[in-house]
Amino acid sequence: MDEKTEELRDIFMDVTDESTVTERQEETHGSLSSETAIDDRLAEVVGRMRDRYDFTTTLSDDELVSVVRGFYAGDSDAEIARELGDASLGKTVARARIDLHLLRESDEDAPFDLADLRDLLDDDASTGECAAELDVSESTVRRYRRVIDAKQQRRTVNDQFRNEFENVLQDRELSDRMTESLQEDGLDDATEGMETNVSF
Repeated sequence: MDEKTEELRDIFMDVTDESTVTERQEETHGSLSSETAIDDRLAEVVGRMRDRYDFTTTLSDDELVSVVRGFYAGDSDAEIARELGDASLGKTVARARIDLHLLRESDEDAPFDLADLRDLLDDDASTGECAAELDVSESTVRRYRRVIDAKQQRRTVNDQFRNEFENVLQDRELSDRMTESLQEDGLDDATEGMETNVSF
């Protein structure tokens, strides 16, 4: 190792706090250990939600983690269902997503004013009575009642669970960006103003 190479190595080690100079070996997005850690953290939040609320689907916690990931990736319910291996699960995914407090604007596109359903429910009207009053099917009433219940649950806990999902995923994104930035910029900063025509 010549003098310039040794000097460059020493500067790199000072900047990066690394004791050795090796090839890039960081965990990439999608690596088993890091993705497993993220899934475990998401599953922990899902588990606490399951303990607190009555989930309306039979999806496993692992499948619900996939729903969370798909939602934040911008996937539709149909796309998430396909990722779960069964394209027929679109409605199940929608129910699971609402159970997880992950609402889309389209969830509130009811054929009636949701405030009217909320008033009926506050008056302890049955599903059948709500359906008759709103001139819709009972399944439609049940669908939008889930939305109303989820919104109320979110308010009760100050959106705690959705915030936790977002924090887990944002922590990962921030970690990825910082790692990428350090790798792109660390050596550049260390060698700024130096002749870098050096062979390792």
